Amino acid sequence: MGPTRRRFDVVISDIDGCLAPESARPFDTAAMARLADHNRRAVREGDVPVLTVCSGRPQPFAEAVCRITHNDWVPCIAENGVWLYDPRDGTYHRDPAITGDDLRAVAEAMAWVERELIPQGFVVQPGKSASISLFHPDTARLRVLMPRLDEHFRASGWPFRVSMTVAWINCDLDHVSKATGVRRLMERARLSRERAAGIGDMPSDLVMREHVSFFACPANAVEEVRRVADYISPHEEIAGVLDILDRLSDPARARTGW
Repeated sequence: MGPTRRRFDVVISDIDGCLAPESARPFDTAAMARLADHNRRAVREGDVPVLTVCSGRPQPFAEAVCRITHNDWVPCIAENGVWLYDPRDGTYHRDPAITGDDLRAVAEAMAWVERELIPQGFVVQPGKSASISLFHPDTARLRVLMPRLDEHFRASGWPFRVSMTVAWINCDLDHVSKATGVRRLMERARLSRERAAGIGDMPSDLVMREHVSFFACPANAVEEVRRVADYISPHEEIAGVLDILDRLSDPARARTGW
């Protein structure tokens, strides 16, 4: 990486609702190409921050986004903190706090989901190793399911945190989150809170705000996120992210702190 002349070294962004649509619509490939140009400049010139991702998506998905956006310098966070992928050496790092007992609990919970929920039309997001994400085309059925899931997991002794995104239920280990992922990323990449920024659109992204000095969101962010954001872009999804990056990269704003 070239000499650093920037206010922020890294911008940590969610994927769904930020770099990609919450729906199954395609990526905006032209906008992704702009992100790739930005990251190439960040490494080559050292005058703008590198963008990396912090996502609930499985590790291969997050790694692919890193590759597409030419982030070959800063680790990314996948599966809501379960994994770090480090593009500098192509290595994968599961949170060392995840124990054998945790993995057995995930396997037991998955067996119950396969037996009880799959026949009812619920779908499991493939590719996750220490968490479970559930989808149903009728989002109302997911909302009804949430308290039942939480109650059954607790009664079974499975240590999950159950939460809802726009169209998914995420079942994550209690002690693993985007917050633990960000802490591990910062330590591994030797980054400081003062020189880090975050971008998110959902309540689960707010944990990033505790570990960065500047937090922004696109226009489609939920009200809970908008209330605490340092900046709300007038643009949605990846257009909003590009707007935020442009502002974070502006020397005049970097000097004044916005």
